[in-house]
Amino acid sequence: MTRAQQTISLALLVTSVLPSNFPISFPFPLYEAYVGINTSQVYLAFAFHLVPLNAKIQEDIIPVLPLWTLVSFGSYLLFKLGWGVITFNDVPQAYKELMADIEVARKDLKANGIDVD
Repeated sequence: MTRAQQTISLALLVTSVLPSNFPISFPFPLYEAYVGINTSQVYLAFAFHLVPLNAKIQEDIIPVLPLWTLVSFGSYLLFKLGWGVITFNDVPQAYKELMADIEVARKDLKANGIDVD
C-alpha cells in the first residue's frame, strides 16, 4: 500500500463519523447526511483502487459515475416538476380558492380604476 493509499484510507476512516448501526428513526436530513457520507466513501474507495475491480469497470464506469449520478438526479427532479404541473388541476379545492382570490383582486383593481380584462 502506497503512502497516498494510506492517506486516503485514513481519510475514509476519519470521515465515517456515524456508527454503522445508525438508527433510521433519526430526523430525515441527518439520515441523508449519513447516506451521503457512506456513498462518497464507497466511491472514493473504488476511484482510488482501494477495492479491486475488473479493469473495464475501473477504467470506464467508475470515472463517469458522479456525472451519471448528477444527470440521473436532475432527470428525477425534472420528472417531479413535470408531474406536479400535469396534476396541478387535480386539487379542486385549491382551484376554487385561487379563482376566488382572482375575483377579489379583479374587483379591487376595478374599484381603483384599473381595467384588467
